[in-house]
Amino acid sequence: MNTQAKRWSGLNLQQCKEYLPEWLPLAVGLLAMYIPSFAGLFGGIWATEEQAHGPIILFLSLWLIWRNWPDMLERTRGSEPSALGWGVLAIALVLYVLGRSQHLLAFEIGSFIWMLAAVLLLKRGLRALKVLWFPFFFMLFMVPLPAQIVIMLTMPMKMAVSYVVEHLLFFAGYPIARTGVILQIGQYQLMVADACAGLQTLLSLEALGLFYLNVVRHTSALRNIALAILIIPISFSANVVRVIVLTLITYYFGDAAGQGFLHGFAGMVLFITALILILSADSLLQWIVKLRERRASGSQA
Repeated sequence: MNTQAKRWSGLNLQQCKEYLPEWLPLAVGLLAMYIPSFAGLFGGIWATEEQAHGPIILFLSLWLIWRNWPDMLERTRGSEPSALGWGVLAIALVLYVLGRSQHLLAFEIGSFIWMLAAVLLLKRGLRALKVLWFPFFFMLFMVPLPAQIVIMLTMPMKMAVSYVVEHLLFFAGYPIARTGVILQIGQYQLMVADACAGLQTLLSLEALGLFYLNVVRHTSALRNIALAILIIPISFSANVVRVIVLTLITYYFGDAAGQGFLHGFAGMVLFITALILILSADSLLQWIVKLRERRASGSQA
């Protein structure tokens, strides 16, 4: 089985038996340490609409680690442990103790990333961290940001989304007006909430786009860079579509239907819209790259 196939299939049974004595005690220790933390998140902040992307980020990150684990083991065979791991371990322990004792979620969950990095450094050195750098970076999106930062950055984003929604629906002929982040359409008033256009929503869509980039792994640098840049306006556009759909449902079917949509299907519409836009942008970039290659080959001929 080649390296690429191993990365997609994960560890086979023989490899699991080979590496179990080395990694099982560490896995058990990490589970014992962090199960209470993640159990609290699943029953707390991750159960809210604003932070619902947290468990998705966690599971996708762990899947990425599992997917690249055979490649990491192969590349780090015979590698020496890195003394840098002890410093990273100390940071992880300090963050964990402060986070658990002072109820600082950013510290507590952030310590999980530092702890995993410390384990890799102490077992397989810097090369292992280079192989698995993206899952660790991706996990940063599940760390809750301080409330002050979220509030400071969310209001301008909500104002921008409200402004665009108002003008698009007004241009389409709907009786709509706006005061700040409150939209008045017909007899109904809707306030653009944090969950509809907040910083956490933007970050979750950014994470979705980066995950897509990591999985497809285009060989064209232009395609990767352009798509990474386009993720930001795509995320904003998906939020606009979400608010437009919510506003129109409220306008045609009443406030109860709009609230039901908000709690039942709004998140699904958001992510489906973002995924469609990402795939569309990627297809367009693919066409542009192929056109450039065709022109380059034609000029050389």
